[in-house]
Amino acid sequence: MKKVIQDYPHLLHGGDYNPEQWLDCPQVLEEDVRLMKEAHVNCVSLGIFSWAKLEPVEGEYHFGWLRKIIDRLYENGIYTILATPSGAMPQWLSQHYDEARQVGPDGVRNLPGRRHNFCPTSPLIRRKVKKIDRELSRRLGDHPGVILWHISNEYGGNRLGGECHCELCQEAFREWLHKKYKTLDNLNHAWWTTFWSHTYTSWDQIHSPVPHGEIGIHGLNLDWKRFVSGQMQDFCMAEIRAVRKYSDKPVTINMMEFFRPLNYYKFAKQLDIISWDSYPQWHREPDDRETAMRAAACHTLMRSLKKAPFLLMESTPSIVNWKDVNTQKRPGMHELSSLQAVACGSNSVQYFQWRKSRGGEEKFHGAVVDHRNGSNTRVFREVAALGERLERISDAVYPTCNRARAAILFDWENWWAVEDIQGPRKDMAYLETVLSHFRPFWELGIEVDFINEEDSMEGYALVAAPLAYLYQEGYAERVKKYVEEGGCYLATYFSGVVDENDLCILERHPLEEMLGIRTEEMDAVVPESLPNTLSFAGKSWKAGQLREVSHVVEDAENPVEVLSAYEQDYYQGFPALTRKKYGKGSALYLACEAEEGFLKALYEKLTEECGIRGEFTGRLPQGVVVSRRDGDQPVWFLQNFNRAAVQVELPFSFHTVEDGRALEGNVTLRPYECLILTN
Repeated sequence: MKKVIQDYPHLLHGGDYNPEQWLDCPQVLEEDVRLMKEAHVNCVSLGIFSWAKLEPVEGEYHFGWLRKIIDRLYENGIYTILATPSGAMPQWLSQHYDEARQVGPDGVRNLPGRRHNFCPTSPLIRRKVKKIDRELSRRLGDHPGVILWHISNEYGGNRLGGECHCELCQEAFREWLHKKYKTLDNLNHAWWTTFWSHTYTSWDQIHSPVPHGEIGIHGLNLDWKRFVSGQMQDFCMAEIRAVRKYSDKPVTINMMEFFRPLNYYKFAKQLDIISWDSYPQWHREPDDRETAMRAAACHTLMRSLKKAPFLLMESTPSIVNWKDVNTQKRPGMHELSSLQAVACGSNSVQYFQWRKSRGGEEKFHGAVVDHRNGSNTRVFREVAALGERLERISDAVYPTCNRARAAILFDWENWWAVEDIQGPRKDMAYLETVLSHFRPFWELGIEVDFINEEDSMEGYALVAAPLAYLYQEGYAERVKKYVEEGGCYLATYFSGVVDENDLCILERHPLEEMLGIRTEEMDAVVPESLPNTLSFAGKSWKAGQLREVSHVVEDAENPVEVLSAYEQDYYQGFPALTRKKYGKGSALYLACEAEEGFLKALYEKLTEECGIRGEFTGRLPQGVVVSRRDGDQPVWFLQNFNRAAVQVELPFSFHTVEDGRALEGNVTLRPYECLILTN
């Protein structure tokens, strides 16, 4: 975040500001600046949905109103994240140019309206977006109040997930395939089209997978997902080139957690800073621990994409309006959930939105300022208190970032592939499986990164790879090298099953020599009907639905150690968890799904053996978690997600970042309290 540090080296606090809705109400715009200062806001995002105001008629630009607002904000110490407006096309564009609008999988072109209704392949829409982006950059890109480019808004954030099935996209898809496979023979082999006699004899026979057409060729489905994600990435890159014509400010896009249609690892390479929009469903369950875990995983993913601080670009200070039940954050949860983001690596807390819209689809979405009460609301007071707290901790926190020595494989292409297969069960639950392996680290207070199959494993003492069904070319070799050089690698059931084309690997498991196992069959059961257990650490644990039968491969020099075995059914005594030394490191194989307590016991043992236990490991009561940001002076965020007060044993003496107060021994955390500590 070098350029942002140069322009404004502090934690950001603010949110999406839509003054174009209030240009005929100057008193509202004046009040906004006053209230922003009262709420300790230092940054807002502008222009996200402003295309119709910036270019009300084709080729006629109106930028004066936006410049005046940026000037006014800057004069009052409030910086601007300036957005390109491609997220919502103006009516004149979508009405006059059919080509610009998306076509759904049913072959019907969308009518004008909605958001993200553009075809990312259309040369016309690319020209129009390039023109407005360049004009925005030329006129405002060098403004001293502008610190960051916000490219578009939530790419793919519509019902189609960014897909367009128009003829332009079909032709681009065929060209993409031709470039990848060179010949139809190669494509037919990779997609195994002789099954069901679906061999392609002409490139123009290929069509995107649609419900009333071909959806049973897994190679086609996987390549279409790659194409859609890549096409949107290319569209994003075109926007970045447009704004960089006249501006050298850094660029970001606002991502959407584990958003299945777009491979964010690919997008991250062309961005200076990662940002995302966070909307957890707090208070939906009897306690908030599960929601907090998933939110922490999302923050962790964003930090992991560049191994650097990220920005929380959107969150709600109160409620959203688009879930089936929209529950207000209870007192204290706004501050805790916001500080959770900072704890996991965010250098901002920002909201959608600053002021509630008077009309439209999001008029009842939460905001800092509501329709009637100005600053006289609980929400505003909580936002202002948080803004003041962020100011107090900024100098200590801003230069730091979480540094992990453990990693979990979360791979988008694996996700796409494993959830498209037919069996061994209908829902392979890839994301949920990954999160089940993340949870123990989170509960133990141990920092972890997410990586994909292309990432380096260097620097990690432990890498876990749950449900790594698809092995990309070269992945197995990189894993072997990692373990040979001293790493600890955990593989699980149903891994190394297919290659990058989703073709089953016919030879032995690509990591058979390293893992010391030979897989034979996979069993999927209803656990209540066919219960099974596995022994580990002196205890029996419940096995889950997926259970693999595997055999130890004899190796006299480096014998396989069976750490756990099945205790029931026809595979009683078969290995459920094994470990083998390989080079300077070791490799483990977990042959089945297992209950939550088993995974926590396993990772507590492995992290201790790998020397990566956190300072608070073994001291955290249920619902209390800790995150550590490292720098010249480390900072710990001790967070209580319980609805009751909890006592925590500190591992050594600390001082609070805000007032230097000394703490040692046991401390009491109030409900939803976050203590920010240093040593």
